[in-house]
Amino acid sequence: MRWFLLPILLLAGCTVTPRMGDTVSSRPLIIAHRGLSGEYPEHTLPAYRAAIEAGADFIEPDLVLTRDGVLVARHENEISGTTDVADRPEFALRRATKIIDGETVSGWFTEDFTLAEIRTLRAKERLPQVRPANRAYDGKEQVPTFAEILDLLAEANAGRAKPVGVYPETKHPTYFTTIGLPHAAPLLALLERYGYRGKEAAVFIQSFEVGNLIALRSKTQMPLIQLVSAEGGPADRPGQSYASMVTAQGLAEIARYANGVGPEKSLVIARQADGTLAAPSPFVRNAHAAGLQVHPWTFRR
Repeated sequence: MRWFLLPILLLAGCTVTPRMGDTVSSRPLIIAHRGLSGEYPEHTLPAYRAAIEAGADFIEPDLVLTRDGVLVARHENEISGTTDVADRPEFALRRATKIIDGETVSGWFTEDFTLAEIRTLRAKERLPQVRPANRAYDGKEQVPTFAEILDLLAEANAGRAKPVGVYPETKHPTYFTTIGLPHAAPLLALLERYGYRGKEAAVFIQSFEVGNLIALRSKTQMPLIQLVSAEGGPADRPGQSYASMVTAQGLAEIARYANGVGPEKSLVIARQADGTLAAPSPFVRNAHAAGLQVHPWTFRR
């Protein structure tokens, strides 16, 4: 079962195939969460390339925008933890404090940099205490654009019968829309340019928010995934909780606009106080009954 030993993987449910469609597969999809990030700093081209070589069905970039509207892959729009920006004196005055999804965040933000400026930065390991070996790659890689990731996939998929797909997450879409940098137009334009079209495309678009997925559904037939956590709720729906969304009724509502749901794995099988696994919840059964595919996150080494 080597699939489950690959570092930092997001495991998708067993009702999907590498090409979306309606076909039921007997095995789960393997989605490389931010690339093979147990071996390379996440959201770098070597991490994505290694994930493809290791056998991932999909690679997963988190997408934020630059000041000039270019989609780049970072875990968050605040980049002091994933780049060397804090060590760059020329950008010292760019440090800011902002309210992102109701939380106060201080640091350096992609939306305050042009792509050309972002390209001068170098990536670093986000969790050095968890993945100390990855620090050997600090300072070596640029922040990739979404177009570069799609270029990598195009190259890797040449001659493949089943292409490795892409699983982009729109990070803080409502926030970016309020500052005049919405995800939808550049995201859909790039996917179209690289040949991702319709419900059979080897792509899933995911979000923890609701409104942007509903808006995307009116613009594309490509598969959409509603992400849900064990706590909290969608940033764009202050009165709504994820707990209400993962009930049988809530899942039926999600099925009105999404093809699947991406639950935090504890929603599928929780752990008891002593660390042992509890009995499986009815989540998967209820999601399948609503016609949703299930993509739990995240399974780590």
